[in-house]
Amino acid sequence: MTAKASRVGWTIVGLLWAVALLNYLDRQLVVTMPGPIKADLDLRDEKFGLLSSVFLWVYGFCSPMAGYVADRVGKKKVILTSLVVWSAATFASGLVTSFEGMLLARATLGVSEAFYMPAAVALIVEYHRGATRSRATGLHLSGVYAGSVIGGLGGFMAEAFGWRAVFLLIGGIGVAYALLLMIIFPSRVETAQGSAAAREDIDVHAPRSATFASLFFVPGFLLLLAMNVLDGAAYWPVRNWLAEFFRAELGVDPAWAGVYGPMTFNGAAFLGMLIASSVSDWWAGWNVRARALVPAIGFIVASPCLFLMGAVDYVPVILGCIIVAGMSQGFLDANLMPAACTVVDFRLRATAYGLLNFAGTTAGGVMTYVGGRLKEQDVPFSATFQAASGMILVAGLLLLFVKPGGGTRKLVQPSGTTFDKTAVHE
Repeated sequence: MTAKASRVGWTIVGLLWAVALLNYLDRQLVVTMPGPIKADLDLRDEKFGLLSSVFLWVYGFCSPMAGYVADRVGKKKVILTSLVVWSAATFASGLVTSFEGMLLARATLGVSEAFYMPAAVALIVEYHRGATRSRATGLHLSGVYAGSVIGGLGGFMAEAFGWRAVFLLIGGIGVAYALLLMIIFPSRVETAQGSAAAREDIDVHAPRSATFASLFFVPGFLLLLAMNVLDGAAYWPVRNWLAEFFRAELGVDPAWAGVYGPMTFNGAAFLGMLIASSVSDWWAGWNVRARALVPAIGFIVASPCLFLMGAVDYVPVILGCIIVAGMSQGFLDANLMPAACTVVDFRLRATAYGLLNFAGTTAGGVMTYVGGRLKEQDVPFSATFQAASGMILVAGLLLLFVKPGGGTRKLVQPSGTTFDKTAVHE
């Protein structure tokens, strides 16, 4: 890669880090302020859970289309447009006066946020390959967890300023940052990549067609898809109900419940992502399967911790289990797109990531809603967490069978350099 392309690549990671932070901060705010929102809008657990579920369902169903649009229309345009729209939806969340209004705001948030992540990670991996791929994607996604951790303070912010003011402030910041990015976001740069780094990638010049349907004939991608269903079904309800679990079942103060639950999980995921990205980049130097094996190990270790989390009521033990579970999610987040790059055609990366998002968030939305329904029937959240234990174990086992392949490798020039000039970003 040229020095200029490298600089631009890392600049883009830095700029998108803040966008990723806002992406998850905005969606996380609702679940960290359950008390005041439920009281103000007169909501029970089922309806409050529906706010998260509808977001995830809309987000999931829009993700495949979002990835396809990013691959065809241009990643930069998609990124900036989605940031403006979801920030406006967050701002509007602070103005609603009914459950239906909040539901509409959350659905709009789901549509707009769905378009961001496939475009962003596909753009980043075009600049970062081989020794920097997991680190670049992991650093970008660390913004996700920074946003989630800050979102964990929502309970304190709501007590200090009111929950409406929190939405108005964060939404306004997002719109302002989008306007700034329209001015300073870097222009396209072409890259040249050495063969050693490119050996993970499916050839962009492969003769076979790169169609949406072709993804469903790639065994490695189907395994990733099934794994993401289980990961979403397991970890989204854990994330969405942890604060209420600490408040309602363990008697923790509402302000601290957001810290003990979502903030601890997401902080651990941030740490896990930093560790996994470096380990994966090192291990992938001699074993391309490392991109799938690292999260597999994390899930298999986390499974008994999830079960234990639902079996005890001693807060320090539960926090330890949450840390292990969160780290395992970070292991996957650092490696999901790099693992997909080992099995998916270059031209379909954003589309593939959109499908993976669809699988995980749709399943997560269903299980979040189910968790709320069960709670109203006196089935504790701890039982939901124990069910997640089995799902995350199977997800880890599926990752053990993901093997690189599914397309032609990149063609190496006589000089030993593989050139890829397919509009590094639009």
